[in-house]
Amino acid sequence: MPNPYGAPEISVREVAEKMAQEESFVLLDVREPYELQGATLPPGTFDLVPLSDLAARQLSALPDAAQDKAAEIIVLCHHGVRSAQVTAWLRQQGWTNVLSMAGGIDAYAREIDPSVGIY
Repeated sequence: MPNPYGAPEISVREVAEKMAQEESFVLLDVREPYELQGATLPPGTFDLVPLSDLAARQLSALPDAAQDKAAEIIVLCHHGVRSAQVTAWLRQQGWTNVLSMAGGIDAYAREIDPSVGIY
């Protein structure tokens, strides 16, 4: 299902393949910290930058690895709406290689790894 922001997306299967092949990319989780209690990927596989932090601090909230406008960035959230919003915003700011993970961590847990958790 296309997201309401028209942001380009990547499937959870494609993300899982990239992770399995240890490809280099920034996985940016824009959920709020309390949401990690319900579902999360292994520590060290993602950077947590809550949407509320991005709203307050703007681009300075991004981790160093995501400051490069050519960096490959995959943005995720719970169901894919906030990640699409952030993806569209980053592209408007000049980032060229940003994708939203379609379906969010919920789809990842349902289709790839149930141990991630569902909330």
